Order: sequence, then C-alpha cells, then structure tokens
Amino acid sequence: MTVHVPPRVPVRWRIFGFLFAIGVLEYFQQRGLTVAAARMMPDLQFSQMQIGWVEQAFVIGYALCQLPGGVLGQHWGARATFSGIGVVSVVCIVATVIAPEVWSGTTLFAALFALQFLLGVGQAPTFPVSTGVFETWFPPKHWALVQGLQTMGLGLGGALAPPIIAILMTRAGWQQALLWTAIPAVPLFLWWAYYGRNNPREHPSVGAEELALLSDPASERANAQLTLAELWLMLRNRHVLLLTLSYFAAQYTYYLIGNWCFLYLVQERHFPVLASGWLASAPPLAAGIGSAMGGVIASALFTRLGSRRGFRIMPLLALPAAGLLLIATVHAQNTYGAVALLTVCYWLIELTEGSYWAAVMTVGGKNSMAVGGIMNTGGSMAGVLGIPIIAYLSGHGAWNATFLLGTVLATAGAVAWFAIDASVSATGDAAHVVR
Repeated sequence: MTVHVPPRVPVRWRIFGFLFAIGVLEYFQQRGLTVAAARMMPDLQFSQMQIGWVEQAFVIGYALCQLPGGVLGQHWGARATFSGIGVVSVVCIVATVIAPEVWSGTTLFAALFALQFLLGVGQAPTFPVSTGVFETWFPPKHWALVQGLQTMGLGLGGALAPPIIAILMTRAGWQQALLWTAIPAVPLFLWWAYYGRNNPREHPSVGAEELALLSDPASERANAQLTLAELWLMLRNRHVLLLTLSYFAAQYTYYLIGNWCFLYLVQERHFPVLASGWLASAPPLAAGIGSAMGGVIASALFTRLGSRRGFRIMPLLALPAAGLLLIATVHAQNTYGAVALLTVCYWLIELTEGSYWAAVMTVGGKNSMAVGGIMNTGGSMAGVLGIPIIAYLSGHGAWNATFLLGTVLATAGAVAWFAIDASVSATGDAAHVVR
C-alpha cells in the first residue's frame, strides 16, 4: 500500500503562490504602460489625452468582462481560465511592441487602443476567479487573509514597474521595456497549466488531512454552475449593489495614484524621469504592505466579531482617512512630503481590500466568482470614468481637482458600509450565511 506523504508546503499554499505570482505579473504589465507613456508620447507624437485613452481601453475591456469572466470562470474552472489569461497577455503585449513598426498616426492609436482593450478583456477574470479558488482551497477564517496577501502582490507588481521600466526605457527604449513585462508570463502560465487544479479533490498531492481542513460545505460548491435566475437574484441584491458602489468610490483613488502618480511627480512636482520612477514605486509598495495588513486584521476581526461587523470596521476607518490625506497632498509645500502623503494614502486604501473581497465570498457563497465579477465591475468603472477625467484635468494642469474628487468619493465609499451586511448570502442559500 502506498503511503501518502504530505508535502512540506501544503498544496493550498502552493496554489496561492501561483495566484500571487500571477497578480504580481499582471500589475507589472499594467503599470508598465503608464510609466512608458512618458517616452511614448514624444516618440509616437501622442497627446496626454490620447495616451489616457489608450490606458482607458484596458480598463474598459477589464470592466466589461468582470462579470462574464466570473461566470465563465465558474463554467471552465480556474485551471483553464488562467491558462487562457496567460496566452492573451503575452500576445497583446508583444503586439503592442511591434505595432509602431507597422503603423503610425491614427492607425497606430487605434491599434494600441484595441490591443489594450483585448488585454483588459483577457485579464478581467483574474480576481473573480481567484475568489472562487480561495473559497475552494481555504477555510473561511483565512479568506480575508489570502485576499489581502494576493492584493499585496498587486502592490508589489505596481512598485516594481516604475523603477524597472524607467531604467529599461532609458537604456533600450520603451518598446524593449514593455517586452520584458511579457517574457516571465510564458514559464509561469505553462507551470500553472501543468500543476494547477480547480479544487483540492482533483489534485493528486492533496491528502486526507488537508481535505479534512477544507471540508467546509462552501468549498464543495464554489465551482457550481450559475443559472440565469441566480444571476438575476445577485444583480438585484442590496448588499451586492452596495458593495459594488462602495468599491467604485474607493477605487477612484486607487486608479488616481496607481496610474497617474508617475506623471504627477514629473509634471506637477517637477521630478526628473528616473527620480520619479523610484519615487513612484513607494505608494504601490506601501499599498502591498497595507493589503497584507488589512487581510490579517480583517481575518482577526471576522473570527472575533463575525462577517457583519468584522469586515465593516476597516473601510469605515481607512477610507475617510485616505480622503483627508488627498487634501493634505494638494496643500503640501514640500515635494517629498507630497510623495509621503500619497504613499500613506495608498496604504490606507489597500487596507480595505481584504474586507471587500472576503465580503464577496460570504455574500456570494457558491457563486462568489460571479459576485466578485459584479463588485469588480464597479471598481473597474472607477477607472473607465476616472481615467479620462484625470487625463483631461491633468492635461490642463488641474491636478488639485482630481485629488479633491478622490476625497469626496472615498468618504462616500465608507458611508455605504453602514448599510452593508456581509453575513447575508445573495444566493438565497441560508446554509451559507456566515455569522
């Protein structure tokens, strides 16, 4: 009889490692274009508004396919879905690098817009599907923790992009810099296609001990097929809608700092390109730390207070504080002080990620991928609507107005949490209601 020897690192944490690495890579790819924009605009003769539209194309595709991505992820499973994401990412980035060699002017702008849109479509399922994976592979007490830790990877990817892309494009040009964002995706997604599985029971390395830990009924249903009736029920659910609206409000500031910090430091605070690259890495690095801390705290609050009160505390405290720091940034006289304020602001915004995404899992139940897609549609719409507004205002030198709008929205996002009850299931399945 063969004796099963459990791996030194539990399989669930290996699966998490893949999703963490995918998040790092995708945000490195996304932020790469925002940094390369400083050289793309003069090289391609694009205006700041045009480069804003190219960046927005990604967000439009990303926003439109959040819910479809979550639904298809439930249908196809995580293994196939993430493999497809890898193929789309590599193809779109390589084509972006090649496009200026083939086209110019309006045709080039249209091509880059289309490629960024397709990249957004391809990467849209990532976090809704990750939510279903975490629900399947981890017990409820760890849901906020793994969500916060994965979001930390996004901050890490965003922090790596400004200095690395700035160095590469000063030495080899922006096209070579962007190409290097695609190369690591090939081995990562091939390895995932070989090792990844949709749930623990499918994985040959998962033993009885780990299965017993993951035997919560929710994990058995996380890959359930979604019916139209269930989808309609979720779309009308008050708590799902409030989560979506609150996430929209919070994510405006996320896109403001994440996508525009580099250009803000160059244009408004007058830092050189290389210095801006290094300084622009501080906010996403702090955000990564904040998301991990927020996940740990939200998990502890969930264990002590339950999902209704435990997930509410962090957004109620962190979002208004972030709004106040945006106002302080506007009035900061010291340029390095402004960078410090933006860094702490981004840290505060990301403290809430574990609460938002763990709430998706308790509210969404067996359809957490789809509910995650709904909520992240709202978050992505903050980019769809916010990016052209920020591009227009910043292009006319009105950076302060973009920050003040973030203050208003962050406060509104916090207020919505007074009416959100994360203990109530949107699926109508009373068995999944979490205290």
